[in-house]
Amino acid sequence: MATIFIVDDDQAIGEMLSLVLENEGFRTVTCMDGLRAVEMFPTVQPDLILLDVMLPGLDGTEVARRIRETSNVPIIMLTAKSDTLDVVAGLEAGADDYVPKPFKVAELLARIRARFRIARPVAADGEESGGGNANAARGETNHLERGAIVIDRLEHTATKHGKDLNLTPMEFELLFVLAAAAGEAISRSTLLKKVWGYENSGDTRLVNVHVQRLRAKVEDDPENPQIVQTVRGIGYKFVTPEV
Repeated sequence: MATIFIVDDDQAIGEMLSLVLENEGFRTVTCMDGLRAVEMFPTVQPDLILLDVMLPGLDGTEVARRIRETSNVPIIMLTAKSDTLDVVAGLEAGADDYVPKPFKVAELLARIRARFRIARPVAADGEESGGGNANAARGETNHLERGAIVIDRLEHTATKHGKDLNLTPMEFELLFVLAAAAGEAISRSTLLKKVWGYENSGDTRLVNVHVQRLRAKVEDDPENPQIVQTVRGIGYKFVTPEV
């Protein structure tokens, strides 16, 4: 049973989310204070975190930053400030996605399930634990070798020159999707659909910030990217690095 750590100082929201998520088969742990959440994290060992931006003790952005120092657990930010720099700050700190308040429960559940699909290893027979895999059904490979970069979905590993890139599940999936179409420009809207699971248009800041985070790990010089390149007016493309 997957554990979801709910960090929100609004007791009513925390109780509502616990009830909904437990009815969906998840185990939940709640916390109303940012500093306490950081202290509890090693004991709780959650599979996903729902993290409010505005918290006493430490704000959500700082909580995400501290957790990312030791863990790649998926983090979904809950924010009432979707039109401010708080969203970008949370993403830069390590959050994978965000849901603005007030939110629809069905939308939040869809985002949670999407994060688990990305984090779940794909079996050799094309099955995930708990469901099928569309990529395997289409006959797409789970193993890519692109010059110095090797990516394996089964093992959930990504290396460059044999060194682990230490990617979060979201960064891993973004790299895989780009590398699978090496040399081709992929639009931000397509990446939102393939990586985040957005069926309709979404916030392209998710793509832009995650590309920045990915570049920091795969590029020799992130300020002059040679592997994950910007295609002006379209999106991004993967250029195979030399071995």
